[in-house]
Amino acid sequence: MEHPTWPCPTCGQDTEFEQPTCIDGHTEDGGECPEWACVHCGTAMISGDIAPAAAEVWHRAA
Repeated sequence: MEHPTWPCPTCGQDTEFEQPTCIDGHTEDGGECPEWACVHCGTAMISGDIAPAAAEVWHRAA
């Protein structure tokens, strides 16, 4: 499998990234996992669209 090359913020240069085994269930419905890791230093990157976080209302007990 060919690995894509992207700029790695930790290495400071273009490096290859690989897709580790998905443990978060992204591929269970046939989709692609958005997580990638630099093959040199292991820096994690997320690709694609990210769903916005759900708003939560917190109440402080008095």
